[in-house]
Amino acid sequence: MAGPTSFGYQVAGFGGGSVSEPLEISFLVIAGGSGGGNGFHGSGAGAGGYRSAWNGETSGGGASAQAALELDPGTDYTVQVGGGGSANGYGGNSIFANVSTVRGGKGVNNMQNGISGGSGGGGGGEGGNGGGAGTANEGRSGGGGSPDGGAYGAGGGGGAGNSGNGGDGNVGGNGGNGVASTIGGNSVTRAGGGGGSVFNNAGGTAGGSGGGGSGERGNGGTTSGAANTGSGGGGRDRQGGSGSGGSGIVILRYNSGFSATVENNLGSNSADGGDGNTILTITSGNGNVSWA
Repeated sequence: MAGPTSFGYQVAGFGGGSVSEPLEISFLVIAGGSGGGNGFHGSGAGAGGYRSAWNGETSGGGASAQAALELDPGTDYTVQVGGGGSANGYGGNSIFANVSTVRGGKGVNNMQNGISGGSGGGGGGEGGNGGGAGTANEGRSGGGGSPDGGAYGAGGGGGAGNSGNGGDGNVGGNGGNGVASTIGGNSVTRAGGGGGSVFNNAGGTAGGSGGGGSGERGNGGTTSGAANTGSGGGGRDRQGGSGSGGSGIVILRYNSGFSATVENNLGSNSADGGDGNTILTITSGNGNVSWA
């Protein structure tokens, strides 16, 4: 694999000098959220898978924090940030080194079961369709769709922190909540599930915390998952398009005595963590990063 030297740029450390200790990388890796169901009684989409190795903070699905990676300076490591799915489409997986996360389960329409993913998509309204499963240590399941009766509320998509709510008669299921992390400095919640739709204005349909898109309630339209949160899009009932999913993100934190070289096709920025660490945030693309 070709190195990034001729095609990248240096990210200087903020500590001023080299170090003899190992290169240890804490990380947050979130896959892209998928798009909500784009038809009758469409369900909310699931958030992208969420894996964390920072400060004892949990990963998705209630999993414990993972171990930081000890890497080799001068070696190229793959980074991929999963894009958000279009309406009724899948998001993309995210990768850093040997850590990968699974895109969210996309939303579905009436009479369809939810689709599995990092977090599962909700089940379509009408018929009591089950929600999709989440991936172990990455996310939660989607909520089931309402059985026959009422306005056929669709299930909400799962979030990294909580499962999506089920649709129930005249209520669409809310999306599951995301998980908060301080790896970037401030506490930020990401990876919320999209809300399921409902035919009338009865209730439900809210996106989960962390950027989940809301589902359609009557003629209210839908919203998309927030960019760089991996959140799912809201489902539609019958008025126009559903919400798209939010793109994922990769955040890396390491000793500022090391400097990173980031390939130009990766969208990124760096900041001083204020504790002798550098925070490298990668928001888009597919390429390599190395350290010296």
